[in-house]
Amino acid sequence: MTKFLSNLPIEKDNMPQHIAIIMDGNRRWAKSKNLKPTDGHRAGANNLEKIIEHAALLGVGHVTVYALSTENWKKRTLDEVRGIFGLLIEFAKTKSEIFRKSGIRFSILGDYTVFPFHVKNALKRMLNLVLPEQRLVFNVALNYGGRDEIVNAIKNIVKDKVHVKDIDEKLVSKYMYTKDQPDPELIIRPGGEIRLSNFLLWQSSYAELYFTDTLWPDFGPIELEKAIYWYQQRNRKLGK
Repeated sequence: MTKFLSNLPIEKDNMPQHIAIIMDGNRRWAKSKNLKPTDGHRAGANNLEKIIEHAALLGVGHVTVYALSTENWKKRTLDEVRGIFGLLIEFAKTKSEIFRKSGIRFSILGDYTVFPFHVKNALKRMLNLVLPEQRLVFNVALNYGGRDEIVNAIKNIVKDKVHVKDIDEKLVSKYMYTKDQPDPELIIRPGGEIRLSNFLLWQSSYAELYFTDTLWPDFGPIELEKAIYWYQQRNRKLGK
């Protein structure tokens, strides 16, 4: 039986099957505590594990998180980027077996092949894990941009010489990084900003958008349940 941490009347049978999260506020969280940006990213990574495990417990089938955009990792300081890469390696090494046993399938959205060799190797090992059973698909957007994803899909459609009469929304979706996965019903952005920031532009057409001032390291399982409860109160017309 699912144990909710909040006192909200959440409907177990109305759970979003794909939740996407823009993890925002790590650096501001660190600054508020007179810590380094890397300390904020570490706190965010620790919180991410709690959120993924709780989402799996609630019965959510897919979770996608925006970890590093195409613009982000190229504009930040070298020390901060090195710190993020170090956290990625540490995360892959320490969480791989935990996720495997928990039935959490790891997937990457974006082109991580441009990362340093040791980072790519750590991520590849996590991608190649064999799960005893699958409970949740965990997508991490790395070196990702929504417009880049759409451009990449168009290029591959042209490369595959698909006839124009065969191109429709269903086909285009198959060329996205999230192919064979449902579109997110709920997109969450902690941190106080109210925008998508080039995240899942194709897939978010009918998603409910939940914004909160809570910074990502403080956005724990109870905050996740609040977002899900808010989602369940929405009248989802889906374009009708």
